[in-house]
Amino acid sequence: MDICAGIDIGGTNTVIGLVDERGEVLCQRILDTKKFPDPEVFVAQAKAMIDDCLNDCSRENPALKGIGIGAPNGNYYTGCIEFAPNMPWKGVVQLAELFRSRMNVKTTLTNDANAAALGEMLFGGARGMQNFVVITLGTGLGSGFVVNGEVLYGHDGFAGELGHVIAVRDGRLCGCGRRGCLETYASASGIVRTMREWLDNSAQPSPLRSLPDDELSSKTIAEHASKGDPIAMEVVDYTAKTLGRALADMVCITSPEAIFLYGGLAQAGSLLIVPTKNYMEENLLNIFRNKIEILPSQLTSTAAVLGAAALAWKHV
Repeated sequence: MDICAGIDIGGTNTVIGLVDERGEVLCQRILDTKKFPDPEVFVAQAKAMIDDCLNDCSRENPALKGIGIGAPNGNYYTGCIEFAPNMPWKGVVQLAELFRSRMNVKTTLTNDANAAALGEMLFGGARGMQNFVVITLGTGLGSGFVVNGEVLYGHDGFAGELGHVIAVRDGRLCGCGRRGCLETYASASGIVRTMREWLDNSAQPSPLRSLPDDELSSKTIAEHASKGDPIAMEVVDYTAKTLGRALADMVCITSPEAIFLYGGLAQAGSLLIVPTKNYMEENLLNIFRNKIEILPSQLTSTAAVLGAAALAWKHV
C-alpha cells in the first residue's frame, strides 16, 4: 500500500502522520518541537517516529512515497523555514533537504495555512473547487489561497498573508512588528485582547470578570456569548465585523467561490460565521454579493497532517 507522511510543525508541538490516498490517517505521533533546538536532531527523531509508524502499519505492507511538511514561514520554492519568529530554529533552515537526505524520498514543504488549503481541496469541503480560501483562526491568523486550482505562492513563496494586512491603522502591536494587523483582532489571541479591553473600559457586569487571565480564552468567550453575556456578544460581533470587512477587501483580489474557516476560534461556528458573512456582504462590491459562502472546515483535528500529506500526494 502506498502512503505519504504528513508533518505539521508548530512552535510547541509537531504532529506526524501516515496518510493513504483516501485521506485516512493510519498512524499518528506527536513530537515536542521545543526540545529540539538543533534541526538535524529534530529530523532524526522525526525519522524514528515515521519508522515506528511504518512498523505499526506493517500488515498493510506500507511503501512510503513522499513526505509533506507544513510549517510557519515554510517556503514552497526553497524547501526552507525562513526566519520563523516562534520556532526554536533561527535564520534559514533547509528542512526539506534534511528530510530528503535522511529518508531518501521526495520531500516538499510549504507554510501551514497553504497545507491546510491543500487538505481542504483534496480531503475536505473544497473538493471540486478551483477558487477558494482557507483562513486558520488560531493563535494567529493564517491563510491559504487556491486560484484556478493551484495554491497561490507569489514570486518568492510568501504570497497570501491575509493575517498581516492592516485592519486598523495605528492599531494593536503585532508580533511582526507592525501595528493593526488583522490577526491582532480576528484570531484566538485577538479576541482575548478585545475582551480584556472591553472589560477594562466598561463597568458592565460579566461572569468573565472573575476568570483568571490564564482561563480567559476564545472558547470561554464564545461559550458566554452563546449564553447571552452582553459583553461577550459585543466582542464576538466586533471580531466578526473586523474579519468580515477584511474578507470583503480580499474578495476583490481573488473572487473565491468559498471561504473556509478552521482553527480554535472557528469552532464558535454560526456564532461567528453568520455575523462575519453579514459584515462581508455589507462591504462587498455589488458584483460579488451573494456569490461567496463562508463555511466551517470539514477537516477534523488532523487537518494539518492531512494538508501536509496532501502536499506530498500532489507531488507523488
